[in-house]
Amino acid sequence: MTPGRLSGVGVGPGDPELLTLKALRLIQEADVIAYPVAKRGDGVALSAARPHLRPDQQLLPLVYPITASPEADLPSYPEVMRAFYDRSADEIASLLDAGRNVCVLCEGDPFFYGSFIYWHARLNDRYETTVTPGVSSVMAGPVALGRPLCLRKDTVTVIPGTLPPEELTRRLAAADAAVVMKLGRTFGKVRAALEAAGALDRAFYVERASQAGERTMRAAEVDPASVPYFSIVVVPSRETP
Repeated sequence: MTPGRLSGVGVGPGDPELLTLKALRLIQEADVIAYPVAKRGDGVALSAARPHLRPDQQLLPLVYPITASPEADLPSYPEVMRAFYDRSADEIASLLDAGRNVCVLCEGDPFFYGSFIYWHARLNDRYETTVTPGVSSVMAGPVALGRPLCLRKDTVTVIPGTLPPEELTRRLAAADAAVVMKLGRTFGKVRAALEAAGALDRAFYVERASQAGERTMRAAEVDPASVPYFSIVVVPSRETP
């Protein structure tokens, strides 16, 4: 039997209309729609793709064993996640071996901090694989704010909020423009780093960019306890058009 094809498809930040034409075609051609998700709900990726699905497509939730503190801070976290990616890759492989085409949905872009990176590493050399880029929150966030991120000779720094405080401060202080991702529990130290870097007064917060619950405000006004993982801080360019 000819194995099925594997597709990693970026579905963007949440708005179903932000899928590319290629992403839409690959989603609709697939026999199986796999999607990463926390223990509850559909997740952003499936919600973005759901309006475009066929009724006869099989849905395969890939349920993360750990999604937040305190479990994510434990020394065992890397091993737990490695076992999850091994196990879920085997599940996808069994479907591909049965000749079924599998489309793995990815929030934003598959190769930009995406979970598909780990499935791709385990399956790409064994199956025909396609990776389709998607709109990242790095692009959607400034649009939600109505503020350009960068222009002219600006450099842009994308920073994970999981970095140590002193490293966050150093990188923010050196940036012409910046986007800080992976917030949620890290927002308190990110805010402190913005202030230490002298960037808090021009930093903005974007929550669930392009989704129904989108929220924007100045980063200085945000309650750290209210920040979900799907949020970013945007520090736009100082330049003016």
